[in-house]
Amino acid sequence: MLRAVYPGSFDPVTFGHLDIITRSAKLVDELIVGVLVNNAKSPLFSVEERVKILEKTVENLPNVKVIPFEGLLVEFVRKMEAQMVVRGLRAITDFEYELQMAQTNHKLEPDLETIFLTTGLEYSYLSSSTVKEVAAFGGDISQFVPDIVIERMQEKMDKKGECKL
Repeated sequence: MLRAVYPGSFDPVTFGHLDIITRSAKLVDELIVGVLVNNAKSPLFSVEERVKILEKTVENLPNVKVIPFEGLLVEFVRKMEAQMVVRGLRAITDFEYELQMAQTNHKLEPDLETIFLTTGLEYSYLSSSTVKEVAAFGGDISQFVPDIVIERMQEKMDKKGECKL
């Protein structure tokens, strides 16, 4: 069985992420979307919220599982008994960083392969940070994220008393 891990913070998940998830799920028997717990960042959504949102958005993909993790990616991949990591690329700047990470992971785990998928052109500019910034200023994010993300972001902003989406 060919199993891959697609790691990320997914704060929030965007249509660009879903593009990579959908396409990579067609290439493997099982795709594990690894939701990173990164204590160095203060995310908009908790890891539990991000997992629930992702599970809802990929429920139509039977070979995709969503699992949170923290620590080294190679350790998580080993624990999941996966053979490769999937990474999405938007631009050359992404490639430089991702290549360095892939080479480091390969050095730590020589049997681990990383495959890169370029994001569809319609999502090549899109990032979670951009979505959060547009939302914070009351912009329409419906062309960037699934409806469930809009709903959850609105709930967060209502609690904080910030502008409406």
